[in-house]
Amino acid sequence: MQYTAGFGRTAAALATALAAAALMTGCTPTGDDAGGTGPSAPPADARPAGPAPTGGDKGGTTSGGGSGGSPGGASSSGGSSSGGTGGVTRKPCTVDAIEGSEAHRADVRPPGTGTGAAVVSVTNTSASSCTVHGYPTVAAAGNGSPEKSKPVATTRTGPAAADVVLGPGARAWTKLTFVQVQGEADGYCASGATPATHPTLVIGVPGAGKHQIALDDGVFAFCDDKVTVTAWSSVKPS
Repeated sequence: MQYTAGFGRTAAALATALAAAALMTGCTPTGDDAGGTGPSAPPADARPAGPAPTGGDKGGTTSGGGSGGSPGGASSSGGSSSGGTGGVTRKPCTVDAIEGSEAHRADVRPPGTGTGAAVVSVTNTSASSCTVHGYPTVAAAGNGSPEKSKPVATTRTGPAAADVVLGPGARAWTKLTFVQVQGEADGYCASGATPATHPTLVIGVPGAGKHQIALDDGVFAFCDDKVTVTAWSSVKPS
């Protein structure tokens, strides 16, 4: 009896132990899952799509810049510009393009009996526009012998334009103001010098040669071999 009861108790204990072992076996992770790192990530194609990358994310140009990152779309290469105004190329007048016209006595001149002051013009006789600039030179003409022309000392007055544009047939003007002859008949010079008279003068245009001109009324008469000149201008002086 004692052996039977002891066997029964042993069997019962063994059954209880086997049941517990079976329960523990069902709860213990196996294989790769033994690491306990958590649930695996879903496949890439199963993930929700994120927002599309913007231009800024790509490092591209901004809305304020032009191609190649140039601000405001401005080209980085420098362009060439045409000469003159409004795209018209200017060229200096040549000696062959300019012709001197007869001079006439100015309306405004110092008192006296000599020439006093004369208005001189040159004309563009070519078929295209050209330019003159600066102040004239003046010489008493050695008639028939240019090498004998006698320079007259000039004093410049007033501003000079950078360029005076002359279309075909247009004129440029200058005013010559002399030391006036005083008195009657042959007159006299206030300095005591003898008045000089010249049938023609040689007027120089910078870059466009020298041109011999006459006075439309008489001869040039002045004192001291000097003259005051204005710059070439498209406006006729008085």
